[in-house]
Amino acid sequence: MIAIIGAGKMGEALLAGLLATGYDRSDVLVSEPVQERADEVRERYDAVVVPAAEAAKRARTLVLAIKPQDMVEVLNDIADDLAADSLVISVAAGITTSVLEKHLSGGVSVVRAMPNTPALVGKGMTAISGGRHTTLEQLDHAERLLSSVGQVIRVPEGHMDTVTAISGSGPAYFYFITETMIEAGVAMGMPRGTAEKLARRTITGAAAMLDDSGEHPVVLRENVTSPGGTTAAALRELERHGVRTAFTEAIEAARNRSRELSEG
Repeated sequence: MIAIIGAGKMGEALLAGLLATGYDRSDVLVSEPVQERADEVRERYDAVVVPAAEAAKRARTLVLAIKPQDMVEVLNDIADDLAADSLVISVAAGITTSVLEKHLSGGVSVVRAMPNTPALVGKGMTAISGGRHTTLEQLDHAERLLSSVGQVIRVPEGHMDTVTAISGSGPAYFYFITETMIEAGVAMGMPRGTAEKLARRTITGAAAMLDDSGEHPVVLRENVTSPGGTTAAALRELERHGVRTAFTEAIEAARNRSRELSEG
């Protein structure tokens, strides 16, 4: 039995992913404190919705899809109801395995996961790290569950803040680039709808090529860049304005902020 604690966007994505990959509704519990949201999920997925304490008693795997600031309260609420062989998977940003273990006595196994928002459309990238008591079999189990919303990679927990900076925050960087391309087109006299369609399809097409071809991004970039051509002129301006350095420093800032959040 699997329980999803929290039916926000990520919790709902996991629920939809599990059901779409063959899990029976009777094997997946959902706990959501906001009654209106609980009713919505129950109606949309014919889900079994129960209080968190009941979910902890009935399920052997719990996925905590809740806000980081609510984590300690939820852990304290469910700690006494968990069986010793339970596995707790947290998808809350900045919550370390040591924090999870501190509030879950009895050697309960924990997994820290960092998904990103493309999980909402089944295209997520999730990194996972196990706690002190977590076995390889339990990591395998966590990977199978989270694979329902995209790809999963295992990393040492010491890399989780960098994961957050690259893939957790990463979609926002692409949206920022897309927004900039659209606004540039509009500024040059193009209708907004046309500029938006061009930018959207260019970004998604380039991402598909990067994913499907297996080529290094440098190779793909060079394939587009003719000597003395339009792309070369554009890239020269990006380098002149230090865009590469700015992106690197932005990712470092995101990593540092993730560290601050992890340390409380």
